Amino acid sequence: MVTTSRAERVSAAFVKLTDTLVADYDVLDLLHTLVEETVGLLDAAAAGLLLVDPQGELQVVASTSEESQLVEILQLQAGSGPCVECFRTGVVVAIDNIDSMAGRWPEFQAAALSQGFRSVHAVPMRVHGRTIGAMGLFGQDTGALTPEDSAIGQALADVATISLLQERTIRESALVNEQLQRALNSRVLIEQAKGVISHTSGVDMSEAFIRLRGYARSNSVSLHSTAGKIVDRSLTL
Repeated sequence: MVTTSRAERVSAAFVKLTDTLVADYDVLDLLHTLVEETVGLLDAAAAGLLLVDPQGELQVVASTSEESQLVEILQLQAGSGPCVECFRTGVVVAIDNIDSMAGRWPEFQAAALSQGFRSVHAVPMRVHGRTIGAMGLFGQDTGALTPEDSAIGQALADVATISLLQERTIRESALVNEQLQRALNSRVLIEQAKGVISHTSGVDMSEAFIRLRGYARSNSVSLHSTAGKIVDRSLTL
């Protein structure tokens, strides 16, 4: 049996992120790769990713579980929480024990605890002073990330942010907004497709997304295109 060192796994994660940088790369696939690789490498149970849309509003665009997605959505509805604060300030926000927040962000606290999360570490999606979102890493146990894990999480987020804003693909601010808006629009369609797959195949929403993404990757088509076919019933998974 071949064992892989931590350093090798971290390097592989960075390679996987940069491998997405091809012409007309799938933004949603990049962002889902970010949250999945981060959870796989760090001591986190789940992750959720918020990006700001062209109107300046935060939106949930990627998550590793339905639970983390729900917590992020409820956090946005409340207009406060660690990921919202992280985006607004551009700095890391860490809560080692969500159960002992002493009244801070009560809506977030209730939502997180109800979904089985006991800690959260939010890192900004930023580059050159510009913050475009935040990634929340949720833990099922109390306690902080180690300094090494915190640094790795921030580095992965930075690489993804640079990828979104890279000069080769996005040459002006209008195209940045277009790229982000496309991701947000795709997210809505993907949620609809997950619901269709879940209903027709009798699987949960997490398995529905695995099937959707697996088909898109194996057939070299975008998540958006695949989701559209699912919704209009021209494709069944």
